[in-house]
Amino acid sequence: MTESNRIEYKQILTEQLEKEVIAFLNSVTGGAIYLGVNDQGKAIGLENSDAIQLKIKDRLKNNIAPSCLGLFDIVLEQQDNKPIIKILIASGNETPYYLKKRGMSSAGCFIRIGSASEPMPTLMIEDLFARRTRNSISKITSNRQDLSFEQLKIYYQTKGLNLNDKFAANLELLTSKGQFNYVAYLMADSNGASIKVAKYAGLDRIDLIENNEYGYCSLIKASKQVLEKLALENKTAALITSKERVEQKLWDPIALREAVINAIVHNDYTQELTPSFEIFADRLEITSAGGQLAGINKKEFFKGYSTPVNREIMRIYKDLDMVEQLGSGLPRILASYPQRSFDFSKHFLRVTFQSQIENIGGSISGSISGSISGSITLTPRQQAIINIIKQDNKTSYRAMAQQLGINESAIKKHLNTLKQQNIIERIGGTRGYWDIKH
Repeated sequence: MTESNRIEYKQILTEQLEKEVIAFLNSVTGGAIYLGVNDQGKAIGLENSDAIQLKIKDRLKNNIAPSCLGLFDIVLEQQDNKPIIKILIASGNETPYYLKKRGMSSAGCFIRIGSASEPMPTLMIEDLFARRTRNSISKITSNRQDLSFEQLKIYYQTKGLNLNDKFAANLELLTSKGQFNYVAYLMADSNGASIKVAKYAGLDRIDLIENNEYGYCSLIKASKQVLEKLALENKTAALITSKERVEQKLWDPIALREAVINAIVHNDYTQELTPSFEIFADRLEITSAGGQLAGINKKEFFKGYSTPVNREIMRIYKDLDMVEQLGSGLPRILASYPQRSFDFSKHFLRVTFQSQIENIGGSISGSISGSISGSITLTPRQQAIINIIKQDNKTSYRAMAQQLGINESAIKKHLNTLKQQNIIERIGGTRGYWDIKH
């Protein structure tokens, strides 16, 4: 990769680091800074990389305003067997960001132009400041000030972290006037926020058979309860063949967890709305408030460009290892589900996971349909793949995926299962063809 509007290389940690980070914070898509890499993208390596990571975090925490905690990740990587540091920076929603010592001026505000970080014009600074989000949940005063945080403290302790007497300020749970904000309200032991998990017997919302609410407690605890509930609902169907027992979940567990956490962390809580999770006979729908992020188009969204809606919540979830690297959740979802699983509207975002196993009337059958030679039972999806191959034995993964409306990785899983069962065989590599053996 070469330097671009999203990539910056530096051989060593310099005094210009904050400037580069600010430029990415003020951009629409964020970016990445690689330390220990020369201008040509070749790894040079770093000495004392652990100490450098701590120094970076301290400098970004103390030298940039507004706070950028929760908007960056520092990752130690190996390139050509040499240690380098990658700093991932998300686009912030409290622009313009600036150097504290220079103030909100052209000497302190920067913007990414091509592969360079340039001073921000005064008119742009004034425009961004005028449009700065003033309704962020960190600025909304909690309607209750008698809050306790024993649950949050316990979760931090389980990670070997202790919250001291200044934790409310350190975690940005206070307004500028020193009162608990809405982030504190959501993290408190007792609040009025709850997350709904509903289950329906059929394909619509007519026959509700179960309606659970998880909440009125720390959002962390509610998140874990929702994850546990959906893990129980994510049943396994067993397909018994003549050679082996093949098991498959209703929904991909990795994608499921990422979608749940994304919906909770990136939900717009300013309207006091919470995410909802609805289980149907053929799908799971996850709906969060907020719609598509301002300034990020769908192409950028699906590339994983990250703009955390709730920076303070993101920071806490990262502390507790409930969120990994910035922008890493969406690729995990797209590895199992196509882009059309995402439905954007002005005020909401809905993610739909179609069941990977046919689930008619709420029951799962291990031998659903299709039979070859009376000995091996196929799922409807596998039978459909066999039918496509019968019509065109040189068909590609992409063509199969388009015909069946699923992604290529799912097609490959089905084909691998069919090959393991000795039902089909690939002859001649990538330019070859499929041979149906039974």
